[in-house]
Amino acid sequence: MAPYFAAYCAAAAAAASALLAGCMVGPNFSRPPPPKVEQFEHGEPTRGPLVAEGVAQTFSAQAGVPTDWWTLFGSHAIDSAVDEALTASPTLEGAQAALRQSEDEMRAGAGVFFPQVDAGFGASRQKYSPLRVGSETPPTLFNLFTLSASISYALDIWGGERRLVEGLNAQTDSQRYALLATYLTLTSNVVNTMIARAAYSDEIAATREMTGLLREQITLTDAQVQAGTAAYSAVLTLENELATLEASLPVLEQKRAQAEDLLASLSGAFPAQWQAPDLSLRDIALPATLPDTVPSELVGRRPDILQAEAALHVASANIGVATANLLPGITLSASGGYNNTSMGALLQRSGQVWAVAANVSAPVFHGGTLWFQRKAALDAYAQSEAAYRQVVLNAFAQVADALRALENDAHALDAQTRALQAAGEALRLIKADYAAGTVGYVQILIADSQYHQAQIARLQGVAQRLQDTVALYVALGGGWNSAP
Repeated sequence: MAPYFAAYCAAAAAAASALLAGCMVGPNFSRPPPPKVEQFEHGEPTRGPLVAEGVAQTFSAQAGVPTDWWTLFGSHAIDSAVDEALTASPTLEGAQAALRQSEDEMRAGAGVFFPQVDAGFGASRQKYSPLRVGSETPPTLFNLFTLSASISYALDIWGGERRLVEGLNAQTDSQRYALLATYLTLTSNVVNTMIARAAYSDEIAATREMTGLLREQITLTDAQVQAGTAAYSAVLTLENELATLEASLPVLEQKRAQAEDLLASLSGAFPAQWQAPDLSLRDIALPATLPDTVPSELVGRRPDILQAEAALHVASANIGVATANLLPGITLSASGGYNNTSMGALLQRSGQVWAVAANVSAPVFHGGTLWFQRKAALDAYAQSEAAYRQVVLNAFAQVADALRALENDAHALDAQTRALQAAGEALRLIKADYAAGTVGYVQILIADSQYHQAQIARLQGVAQRLQDTVALYVALGGGWNSAP
């Protein structure tokens, strides 16, 4: 018990000092300092312009991230899909309800600063026996009516109640940033899914175009076989290529259907009741100017970092609450009312009663419960502090990943575009040679396959560049804090 008593004395001494300084036990919360790093990436930082297909992306410190950042892609279909999701998403509605709940709990907690007033009325039928006090008189039977009121007020000497409300306010901040994080996740999921669906549609169109060309080649080759100018193996080879392409179509159709079902879910609709708008990658513009954010500013931009900071604030306030529970408390109270045996005479002066009291209570021995509750609060703060640092590290890694991805996307797409141009030119020349009778269908088949592969790779590269641009906007925290 000696450690508990020593700890109690130490807490009491600290509380006495706090009483003289302002009657607030527990640490005063201060925001964690921003990380002291100069850039996000390791080594040479990403710098623009990032050029591919004649489209350049540059970085500018004046660009910023607008509130409706998805409009920078210049697609009415994407704008409409985001609007639908923000209007009817159950996930967003749930986050909004959680914020309202937290605000109401905070207002409820603030009630401790006011006196607690209660009123009561009672009516009873009683039998009283004087034998309880040694009297031989007969028992009496009577009615008793009671009208009472009471008021009590707990003095917040050590600031424990103020710390409690401080924690509730911080919890409300945490829910507010959780709502913003939900908002950002929802909008980015809609935009990414719309881009993916557009890519699947374009890949399906390109594959069907190739199957049409192969059918024409099969028809022509079959005619040559009938004329005896070509071997039947050429037809079989073309049919094998056609079957391979046709087998890839259901896979792409399934992926597009899954994207549409996800969009319906994000928009708060059933798949059978939601129609996806037509969209091609050609209809999506690549944002030309990207924000160049200073690393030290990121901690004030990302909702998840601010949510972790609010959770740290809650843990800090809980230390003050646990410390105040170790110390004496004073409660002032008063009560009054009327008692009488008849309802009509209830308010007579003769039945008036009242009491005024001041109660002082101090924990003496609780088996270490209060002490270890404070230790648990300190441990919870250390845990929240570590969680905050991890969220910051993850955020910086996401920004670095997005910047490097955009740089690599530009290089990859530039190479894929050149490969597509070369495959298209090779296919044109081989078809001319075939028309001149200098090459056979095997060379055309190889050239067709290479052209199709280059076309699909280029579409995937375009989609990846768009999605990595979305990833950068999300990694920088979206544009929620750029609104007036």
